[in-house]
Amino acid sequence: MTMGKEPEDVVVVSALRTPICKARRGALRNVTPDDLLCAVLRSTLSSTGLSPALLGDVAAGSYAGPARMAALRAGIPASVPLHAINRQCASGLQAVASVAAAIAAGHISIGIAAGVESMSCGGGASPAEMPPCNLNEILAHPLAAECLVPMGMTAENVAERYGVTRLEQDRMAASSHAKALAAQAGGRFSDEIVPITLEDGAQVTADDGPRKDSTLERLAALPAVFKEGGTVTAGSSSQVSDGAAAVLLMSRRTAEALGLRPLGTLRSYRVVGVQPEEMGIGPAAAVPAALDAAGVDMQSVDIFELNEAFAAQAVYCVKKLGIPEEKLNPNGGAIALGHPLGCTGARQVATLLHELRRSKKRFGVVTMCIGTGMGAAALFEADYE
Repeated sequence: MTMGKEPEDVVVVSALRTPICKARRGALRNVTPDDLLCAVLRSTLSSTGLSPALLGDVAAGSYAGPARMAALRAGIPASVPLHAINRQCASGLQAVASVAAAIAAGHISIGIAAGVESMSCGGGASPAEMPPCNLNEILAHPLAAECLVPMGMTAENVAERYGVTRLEQDRMAASSHAKALAAQAGGRFSDEIVPITLEDGAQVTADDGPRKDSTLERLAALPAVFKEGGTVTAGSSSQVSDGAAAVLLMSRRTAEALGLRPLGTLRSYRVVGVQPEEMGIGPAAAVPAALDAAGVDMQSVDIFELNEAFAAQAVYCVKKLGIPEEKLNPNGGAIALGHPLGCTGARQVATLLHELRRSKKRFGVVTMCIGTGMGAAALFEADYE
């Protein structure tokens, strides 16, 4: 398979993230979203030496967050615009795709795609946090009403309808923690994590979600939390978390002119719709669409960063797509690392591109399900020179 390096390719030259920490009880619980985003934006600019005045736009994925204020605090001039993006759990990845599209269309030359969420500060996806809506009309429309099904119940739906067992879910959860712990022990996150300095001067340098005691035996003892007699537990669900990530994009031509080395090239991006009440199957439809768009087959993909919103839906997608275990989330996923909603997609891009470079692999996919019934997927090709 040949994919030449063209001057107009949209490339990633920096992909950084903060540590991902447990919401309300983790190390970042008192750090505001603007502080998180500001830190990763500052590090993006300082590590690349890029003049912030060269930025054409900043896109920030988040359920809700003061992104413009964070950008200004990071030293990005007022003349550089910013727009907020909300595609729920795909917000961070949508930000990457939106900035890439603007570069490809010639609207801007350089842009930052970011994602941030402080679920300690209230960022979340519960119906109680939705804006006002005409509930009577929504409930009268069966498909629209499905959008109100709690996320945990959509996972139970997938498990029941597609035969995902409790044991399969617990095995995925245990594997996620084991992989994340091994990655931490091996220093595999060091190139992507930006330390956060707390008010007392202490530094947060590592994710605090991975747990040594998340063994198959302990996971098997947990009760179902969303449905009586169900199979989805707190241990097989993604963690509620805080964090931010930022991805710097530009054309290959611009990167060469600025003396910046690309990490990877965005080859395709696709979003698809699925039934809202089984939203977790979204990646199973989105990944083939993204690969078809790039002319790449499943066997050619070396790493799949598949967001583990729930083990139930992740197991289904892995089986449906035929993803080998050794290619799946080699450094752990959201069950161990956490899922700060608007941040996750950008975090996955950072983790993927650094792992592709470290392992000298070529193609990687970032994918996730999206509440209300969608799936998103992007294909990246690593750059080594």
